[in-house]
Amino acid sequence: MPALSKLIINLSIVFYQPTGISNYAQNIFTYLNFLKPTLLTAQSYPEFNCYPVPDNLTPAQGTKGHFNRLVWTQFQLPQIYQKLRSHLLFSPLPEAPLYANCRFVVMSHDLIPLRFPKRFSPLTPYHRYYIPQVLRQAQHIICNSQATANDIIDFYQIPASKITPILLAHDRTHFRFLNLPKGNYFLYIGRQDPYKNLQRAIAAFAALPNSDYELWLAGPSDARYTPVLQKQVEELGITNRVKFLNYVSYSELPKIINRAIALVFPSLWEGFGFPVLEAMACGTPVITSNLSSLPEVTGDVAILIDPYNTAEITAAMQMIAEDFGLRSRLSTQGIARANQFSWEKTGQATAEVLSRYL
Repeated sequence: MPALSKLIINLSIVFYQPTGISNYAQNIFTYLNFLKPTLLTAQSYPEFNCYPVPDNLTPAQGTKGHFNRLVWTQFQLPQIYQKLRSHLLFSPLPEAPLYANCRFVVMSHDLIPLRFPKRFSPLTPYHRYYIPQVLRQAQHIICNSQATANDIIDFYQIPASKITPILLAHDRTHFRFLNLPKGNYFLYIGRQDPYKNLQRAIAAFAALPNSDYELWLAGPSDARYTPVLQKQVEELGITNRVKFLNYVSYSELPKIINRAIALVFPSLWEGFGFPVLEAMACGTPVITSNLSSLPEVTGDVAILIDPYNTAEITAAMQMIAEDFGLRSRLSTQGIARANQFSWEKTGQATAEVLSRYL
């Protein structure tokens, strides 16, 4: 018979190559061990009490994995909750059994599919119909920034008293200052979706009066968006100065961040913005948007721009290129700012919320 557990943590989303929400889930549960949880997981964690779940519920299976997980969450998870005589379920994403007599706390990461809806995307109805039901039935909601909390209040009319923003963190042993020689490139890291604002970033780079620099775009190619960006680069006559790096491995990221003259991250919206924090931790100056969560992450140690204003992005890149003193100051202050973030802090704040409902 499985051990009974007052707290169960749903790690069904975690797989061997964690990204995004899966990465958050894998980092957070370690700091909840003193609450004596049972992990619902397909992975092996010998130091924890674990309950096995299917291994086909993750992003590794694409849309099918997402659908499998929703069905499992609705029909199998309540049975596990009852079998373990649980008092509370913690889900590191906004998914939980509806109308199933389960008490739960969930983590909400962003509402970008509602801010920037795509026709025929299954994420739109998922955010419009399923997630608000989960959030309304939750005992409490954790989210990754005040910006996300504001979106939950505005889009779903959920009271602020039910929401606790807890900023996330980075891997300090991985993303750190390496004292490598600087390259001559500005760097972007992330997907190439339209809301990431790469068309304006490319146009801003093309307008730089100094042609000694390159723009490197690190992130998986996307058949929907990459050809449009490549055509823009060609029409602007800067093909030899813009590199599409495709996916960059986790092990290589700190090197290319450290060698960049600056990270350019003019996203139109972010729930948190990991690349910005990781760049600051590496001592690389940051140019990013004055919208959403990004100022919460950078404080006053980045150049904040209006992401809808291409000329502002160009001016920020030119400042970085021409002012060595500014680069040095942003580097030093960025490292100090990044040191204020840790998964231990995030975990402790999360544990405090969960303890209130156990």
